[in-house]
Amino acid sequence: MPRPFVLPDLGEGLTEAEIVKVLVREGEVIQEDAPLLEVETDKATVEIPSPMSGRVETIHVSPNQTVRVGQVLVTFADAAGQTRTSVGNGGARQTAPERPAAPPRPAPSTGPVPATPATRRLARELGVDLHSVRASGPGGRVTDADVRAAAAGSTAGHAAQAPATTATKPAPATARPLAMTITEPPLPRFEQWGEVERQPLSHLRRTIAERMTLSATVIPHVTHFDRADITDLDAVILRNLDAARAQGVTLTLTSFLLKAAALALREHPQFNASLDAAAGELVVKRYVHLGVAVAAERGLIVPVLRDVDAKPVIELARELAALAARVREGKAALDELRGGTFTVTNIGALGGTGAIPIINYPEVAILGVARARQEPVVRDGQIVPRLLLPLSLTFDHRVADGADGARFAAAIVRRLEHPDQLLLGL
Repeated sequence: MPRPFVLPDLGEGLTEAEIVKVLVREGEVIQEDAPLLEVETDKATVEIPSPMSGRVETIHVSPNQTVRVGQVLVTFADAAGQTRTSVGNGGARQTAPERPAAPPRPAPSTGPVPATPATRRLARELGVDLHSVRASGPGGRVTDADVRAAAAGSTAGHAAQAPATTATKPAPATARPLAMTITEPPLPRFEQWGEVERQPLSHLRRTIAERMTLSATVIPHVTHFDRADITDLDAVILRNLDAARAQGVTLTLTSFLLKAAALALREHPQFNASLDAAAGELVVKRYVHLGVAVAAERGLIVPVLRDVDAKPVIELARELAALAARVREGKAALDELRGGTFTVTNIGALGGTGAIPIINYPEVAILGVARARQEPVVRDGQIVPRLLLPLSLTFDHRVADGADGARFAAAIVRRLEHPDQLLLGL
């Protein structure tokens, strides 16, 4: 019996994707988890693995086509079935099932296991059969923690990793939605002043435009500027470059910035949150997953590092380098691009004295970092050269006041100026 595979729910408000490549042919028999399609969505090109084993009966999509969540991508027949491929009018391929010589085998009693591509990849790496994993995610979805627990041979580890749940307080009776709708006016006829060229927006650029417009429209941005004296931190990085390289890691300022921001977020959790305007509530996250802006050829992409507050700097540097490489190669998994609670964007390599970045909705704050420069500083009555790093903390003025932002920025600066404490996770 034909089994359709649809574009799954991508989460976080994503409703569509663009087909980049079709990696299978009609009539081909493939195994579960085999590469099926390559799509571009949420600022990255990712592979969608097959959710089941069987024969590809019909491919319903083609490259450059935009598809929406719930739309059928591929229809599978049972692997024992046979198909006939023919070319109809206009060269369109059509398939029709041949009557098998023997009765077809019944469909397996267990269907495809609900799991994200990243989780499936983790299971392959750890040698775990997803059918044997006890699922704890919503809708029976297998999570990364489930796979790791199965690999360890015990579900106790999974229970320890499961995030604590807290009762949700009911919204006060006076709570009301905070919303505003703006209609963009029509553009003038630019042709009346000279020659113009119209260029269609790529799927990636359209996604960026929509998200930036959403953020700038619904969030009242306010920015606090500060500077950190990173002279001692720079010396720590230089002293440990060779030792880090011996471990296959390149130490960078960004990894220290991530650690400083993550530890400061534990002190100031209102910046590690999202505003539920409809409910009139602030959703404070008890995990610290930081997004890092990475400049790729196709545009600015923000992958996410998990549990940054709990990891040493050397591990963050290793993960960041590998993740940034996958992003630039267009190989980042969809799960690596979502779930962030706070974003850091470091434009220091490109120059400039500062910037005011737009908040990555639905987060409530973003840290911008410019190029560090040697400047004269008065210390103990003497003018000495120090390496100063410009910082800009942009945050949602609905959830925090200027004093809150200043204290949070100071917590980041304090850690950057005391790298010994930063390395100890203090």
